[in-house]
Parts: sequence; structure tokens; C-alpha cells
Amino acid sequence: MQDSSIRTYQTRLRLDETTDKALLACAELFAHVEHSLFRDVRAKKSPKDLKSQYLKKYGITARHFNAFRVKIEGKIASIQERCQSLISEISEQIKSVEEKLSQPKRKKSPLFIHQKKRRLHQLKQRLQKLQHQQEKGNIALCFGSKKLFRAQFNLEANGFKNHEEWQTAWRFERKNELFFLGSKDESGGNQSCTLSLEEDKTFSLRIRLPDALITKFGKYLRLTNIHFAYGQENIIAGLIDCRQRQLLSQVKDPNYRNHGQALSCRFKRDKKGWSIFVTTTLPKPQWKTDKNRGVIGVDINTDHLALVETDRFGNPLIKETIPLNLYGKTQKQALALIGDACANVIAHAEKTLKPVVLEDLDFQKKKRQLREKSTSFQARKLSSFSYQSILTHIKSRGWSKQIEVYQVNPAYTSLIGRVKFSNRYGLSIHHAAALCIGRRFLNFSEKIPRHLEKIPDGRNGHVALSLPVRNRDQHVWTFWRSLSKKLKVALAAHFRTQRSLSTLKAALETGNLPDLVGETPAHESSTQLLGWRLYEKCTFA
Repeated sequence: MQDSSIRTYQTRLRLDETTDKALLACAELFAHVEHSLFRDVRAKKSPKDLKSQYLKKYGITARHFNAFRVKIEGKIASIQERCQSLISEISEQIKSVEEKLSQPKRKKSPLFIHQKKRRLHQLKQRLQKLQHQQEKGNIALCFGSKKLFRAQFNLEANGFKNHEEWQTAWRFERKNELFFLGSKDESGGNQSCTLSLEEDKTFSLRIRLPDALITKFGKYLRLTNIHFAYGQENIIAGLIDCRQRQLLSQVKDPNYRNHGQALSCRFKRDKKGWSIFVTTTLPKPQWKTDKNRGVIGVDINTDHLALVETDRFGNPLIKETIPLNLYGKTQKQALALIGDACANVIAHAEKTLKPVVLEDLDFQKKKRQLREKSTSFQARKLSSFSYQSILTHIKSRGWSKQIEVYQVNPAYTSLIGRVKFSNRYGLSIHHAAALCIGRRFLNFSEKIPRHLEKIPDGRNGHVALSLPVRNRDQHVWTFWRSLSKKLKVALAAHFRTQRSLSTLKAALETGNLPDLVGETPAHESSTQLLGWRLYEKCTFA
């Protein structure tokens, strides 16, 4: 459970012509400084050594430079992390393609094998390029986005009449943003861009302009009548906390260190005008929930959320299925559906005052294997599924509503739920998994039952297995891993048998009987081999 939560709130600004020109001039200067700093950092120069040089050369303050440094370092760290993620992703894809090629060739056409080999070669080339980039520490960053940069090579397809129109859009994208770094040590949480609360509950803003623009626009730029539709109370609380820190510091009270909130401000310009984004940190709330009452386990699936409420003994009380089918939806539609589904989960937790428990899954690893190990329909369905977005929404809404949200190890939760709880409580496999998630958080036993009969197959049928050999020195998950392998084989055989019976039943009903070739096995009667109805039809027709 986190001790704090970072939130960003935005609102649209109404500016006069003079203020708009001042912000544009400031954005142009900031963009030039940021691009230059990235070039120098990429050339292995230390930002500390560059600081005094940049202050004199570009006429900026030390706080302005610190904002540029933090922004550039954040982008570089993001690129490096993404590079490592791509290396891991492509390595998984290479492994999947190699496994596909290593399978028996009698089921594959020569064209299929040729295309897989081509793909394997392409993946290995990409992996080699990324590994070389990581070893050399080369950082590639395109200010203005690669998509817009490449649009100049096909102007008509990207909606541009000529190169001059593209160049205008390109320059606009490269200098349409301002960032002022906040700090809890500074007045108002930000020395360069300070918010103040007015008597009418609106904010006024004082922006410290760079020294290079003072002669033209003055030292400070003031904005008034700023109101946030969402987050107004949290921003006010941050300002009050900063004021409290300042008062305690003046009387030399050591408790001043426990107060203060950084309020970082970012300005973004689009076709409609300027918007301001204020980022602050919310302190840990007073939780309403109590795990001694029980928990709410949630199993996240590609088309729904399975929710089970338990008592403090781990027994299921209420089950609920929340639809969440994101297949074929746009990004905005998907976010709206995710928001509604997560709101239902938190609303249930508010009524019961019980914490929410989720799995700590890695769906990125599963998505990497989609191309080789899933059907096309499953791949498309899971690709449109955003587990991380669901997790973020539940955590964020839980924090706002003072609902605790926990995560547990996802190992074998579906298997344990299927084997132990599905038949016992009359639950579906997904609701049984949700129950197992909640019980795991409450630290209840996960021992294998004494009998493995009537294990649900998920299609209104069941299979039976033999108990694995037990060794008390091993962890209980060792037995579940062994059982998982057995269950996969048993279910595959079970479904093959069902398909065969369905084909035979359809043949009997339609009269389209297959030709019988060969002799009857010595130890099997025709009745046992074909079924009495088919034997009767063949013999007495």
C-alpha cells in the first residue's frame, strides 16, 4: 500500500493578447534551452557543469534550469526503460517463434515455415539493434513526435497542402509547452509559478519570467480568475500545508519538515488556447475499510470483472459479475467502460467497508506471446484489454473514496479456485478465483483437498485427477504446479472426446456415416467400438 498518491488537475485559461504573447515567447525560449540541454547531456556532459553556463547564456533562473534538467532526465530514463522493455518483449517473441518452428513439420506448409523464418530473422535484427543501442547508451528523442516528423514525406496523406504548412505545425508542436518544477521548501509549493487563493475561492498565478524576457514583459506575469472543476479542494489543502510549513519554520519548530506540498505547473497550448496542469501529492487518507470484516476479491478477465465478497473467515457472501468487454472499442470508449466498472467495484467496497484485493499480474508478458500461442480471436481480444488501466482506475478511485486496495501474488489462483471452491460454493471458475484471491490476502490455507473428483472444465462438465505425491518439505505451490500440468492434459483429452462424440452424434442424426475401412479389433466388439445405434444401422440396414 502506497503512502501517497500523485494527482494532476487541469483547467482552461482565458488570457488577453499581451499575456498570450508573453507565454509564447517564454515557451519558445524554454524549448530552445531544453533541446540544447538534451544535446549536451546526450554528448555525456554533466548538467551540474552546464548550469552556470546556461544561466548566463540564455538568461534563465536556477529554478528554470532545474526544471529543464528534471524533465530531460525523466525522458531519458523513460527511453532507457522502454528500450529494456522492448528487448525483453522481442526476446519472448523470438522464443515463441523458435518453439513454433521446432514442432513437427508434417502439419505446416512450406509457406508457413518460410514466413516464420523471415519473421525470426527480422526479430533478431531488431533485438541486435536495441542491444547495441543499450550498450552504447545512445538515446534517440524527437521533440515534436516522430509521427509528425515523418508526415513531411507524405504531405497529402497526412492532411498538409504543402511543406510550409507542415513546417508551421512542426514548429508549433516543438514549442507549445512550459514546465515549472515545484518544491515543498518553496512558498506556495513553487517559486517560479506560485498559486494564491483569492477571497472568491478562485486562484491567481504569479509566473517568474526568465531574465531574457524582463525588458519586454517585466519580471512577473500575473494570471487571475483561475478555477479547477476537479481537484480544487486538494490544491487548496496543498497551499494551506505549505503555509503551515512556512509558519512553523519561522518559529523554528522542527515539525515543519512534516508539512509542505510541491505544486508543479505545466502549461500546454493547443488550437483552442492555453491550459494549465497542476501536479501535487495527496497524503495518505484515513481509511474507512477494515480487513477484519472480510475482503472483496476481484478477478480481472478480458470481458468482465468477477467480484466476491467474503466474511472474516474467508467464506463467500455475495458474488457479482461486472461486464467489461473492450473488444472493438475506441480508446475513449474503453476508458469510459473501465471507469464505470471500477466505480462499481469501489461502490460495493464503500457499502461493506471492506478492502479490495486484486492480483499483481503481468499481462505484458502474455501479450508478447499472443502472436504464436493464441488464436487470432484471442489475440485481438487480449490486445484490446488494458489490465494496467483497470488497476490504475481502481487504485485511484479507492484512494479518493478512502478504500484500501491491495495486490497479491497471482500464482495458481484460478486453479485453486476451480479445484477447491467452485463445486463447494456453486461458483463459476472466475468467481472461485476471486474468492481464492481474497482468501490469499487473509492468509488462509491453500492445501490440496483429499479428493480430486468433479473438477469443473468450465463448460458444464468435469474431470477427475489423481492426487500428486506429497512432500511436506516442499511449498504447497509445488503440488499445485504438478496438478496444473496434469489438469491441462486431462482437459485437452476431455475436450477431444467431447468433440468426437459430437461429430458421431451429428453423423447419426443426419445419416452421413463415414466409410469403415479395415477390420474390427480383436478385443473390441462392434457395439463397443461404434456405439449400439451405429452398429445396428450398419448391420441391419
